[in-house]
Amino acid sequence: MILFRKKSNLIIKLTNLKKNNFKIGLVPTMGALHKGHISLVERSIKENDYSIVSIFINPAQFNNKKDLKSYPKNLTKDCNYLDSISSDIIIFAPEINDIYDNNLSVKKFNFYGLDKFMEGKHRKGHFNGVATIVSYLFRLVKPNNAYFGEKDFQQLRIIQQLVIDNNIKVNVIGCETIREKDGLALSSRNIKLSKHYRKIASKVYEVINYVRINFASMSLVEIYTYADKFFDNISEIKLEYFTIAESKFLQPVKEKMKNKQYRAFIAVKLDGVRLIDNMELN
Repeated sequence: MILFRKKSNLIIKLTNLKKNNFKIGLVPTMGALHKGHISLVERSIKENDYSIVSIFINPAQFNNKKDLKSYPKNLTKDCNYLDSISSDIIIFAPEINDIYDNNLSVKKFNFYGLDKFMEGKHRKGHFNGVATIVSYLFRLVKPNNAYFGEKDFQQLRIIQQLVIDNNIKVNVIGCETIREKDGLALSSRNIKLSKHYRKIASKVYEVINYVRINFASMSLVEIYTYADKFFDNISEIKLEYFTIAESKFLQPVKEKMKNKQYRAFIAVKLDGVRLIDNMELN
C-alpha cells in the first residue's frame, strides 16, 4: 500500500505509470471503508495493472453541515484495511485545501433531468458537488476504468452522463450493491446506528425486495399504498421518499410499460441517520 497526501506527489507516480502504459483503475471513496468498497477495489485489481483508491470527504456534496461533521472517518483503519487486500494499492487521501486550492467552489452541471428527483430533490446541490470532485479526480488520475456502486444508482447514472457530456475518456463501471445477511445495503453510515435501530433498518430492504418480487402482479397504486402503509406502522423510521423510476432517465413513472427497465428508490431516516437504497425491478 502506497499513501499519497499531496496531489503533486501522486502526479509524479502517475506520470511514471503512464510512461509504461499501465492500465489504471480508480475507486473514489469518502473513507469509512466496508465490504462494499472492497468489492469495487477487488474488481479494479482484477481488471487493471494498478488501482488507486481516493479517500476524501468532499464538503462540496454535503448540504447539511452537521452531516459533514459527523461523517465517520479513520484514515489509519482504512489504510490498514486496503493493505490487507493488496500491498500494491495506491491511496490518495488529500487535504481539502490541496483539492480546492483554498477556494471551495462548486461547479454547476447540466444533468439533463437525471438530478431532478430522489436524491436531487431532497439534497439540493448534492450532485453538483459530486460531479465537481469526480470530474476533478478523472482529470487528475486519467484512469482507464472507474468503479462505482449501484447502491448510489442515481449518482452512477449522473457520472456516466458526465463522462459522455465532457468527452472524458474513462470507462465508468457500475458494481452490484453488497448487502448484509438481512439485506441491508452496506453503507458507511450504518455504523452510526444503535443495535436497536440497526435491526429495524433491515425493514428498508424488506420493502423494496417485496416490491421486486411482486412488481409484475401489482399496480403502481398498489405498490405505493403498500410502502406508505408499511412505514406508517413503524414509528422509528421516517420515510423520506419511495419512488418507482425508469432506470435510464430516472423519471418517476405513472404507469408501467413493456420493454422498459424500472428501479425502486428509497430514502429513510432513523436514529438520526439517513439511509438510501434501490433495486432493479425487472
